[in-house]
Amino acid sequence: MANPDQLVADIKILRGKLAEARTSIAARFIGQPRVVDLTLTALICGGHAVLVGLPGLGKTRLVDTLSTVMGLHGNRIQFTPDLMPADILGSEILDTEADGTRSFRFIQGPVFCQLLMADEINRASPRTQSALLQAMQEKQVTIAGQNRPLGAPFHVLATQNPIEQEGTYPLPEAQLDRFLMQIDVPYPDRDTEKDILIATTGATENEATAVFTSQELLDAQTLLRRMPVGDNIVEMILDLVRSCRPDDDASAAIRDNISWGPGPRAAQALMLTVRAQALLSGRLAPSAEDVMAMAVPVLEHRMALSFAARARGVSITDIITDVAVSVTQTKAAVA
Repeated sequence: MANPDQLVADIKILRGKLAEARTSIAARFIGQPRVVDLTLTALICGGHAVLVGLPGLGKTRLVDTLSTVMGLHGNRIQFTPDLMPADILGSEILDTEADGTRSFRFIQGPVFCQLLMADEINRASPRTQSALLQAMQEKQVTIAGQNRPLGAPFHVLATQNPIEQEGTYPLPEAQLDRFLMQIDVPYPDRDTEKDILIATTGATENEATAVFTSQELLDAQTLLRRMPVGDNIVEMILDLVRSCRPDDDASAAIRDNISWGPGPRAAQALMLTVRAQALLSGRLAPSAEDVMAMAVPVLEHRMALSFAARARGVSITDIITDVAVSVTQTKAAVA
């Protein structure tokens, strides 16, 4: 059994490195601490994330900075309608030697990295999108009958434009569910935009510095899973996820507005992300506030509004928030 004192010491060391990573990222990605914390959460949980925001809000800059700060080898793929699976995974070519003998040689695609940015992922065809399914779930790809492992760790940070949907292919539910969370990237406020303007239009720009190595990130992912989670938080996570499913036991708001809800992966994601949220907040164990903070990012892309709810202009974020508040208050009253 692990020594509790050593666990606490390791968590404090990791907390310090994460604070340093935050500072390094903020030097290039200015004024969006919530977005930075959520992307760091995705990485230290060992998961993938989809960044949703308009063009020009710094999503590419953020991913590029993360690869430097976290010590990861990163690649970027610009998804377009004519992109093929082989453009992502790689392909075998036939080599001819000087003596005339021939043999196949595999050329790795950009997926063979540690941090993959899938830019505008919904612009590629479903066939190409599906090339990432095995990679995201199993951290390996099968090509010509041979399993080929990807980088360790392996993370996908995908981006989507929420406005321009003409000529796009929305991701299927099975692929959305493989993303640990959805991170909404909003417009910066006026003061932040002023800081961005000054920082990016001068003769020089701030540079990010490496804080983690890939092995240290793997160690952090292992340590995170050792953090304790109280029984009341486990029950709260289960209540929250199950309350968002439109079945007979659901509230009227869920039955009337939600066509399908989150599966067991959502509960798994919450178990990991609330630990990371507690860690980033300087605590050793998650609380009800952490469940509230992670409810929308974890559940938003795992639920769908009904046609009638979309017609009424219902917000799925508001529904999740209301359910989370109700579950939290109920657990607090019982306690």
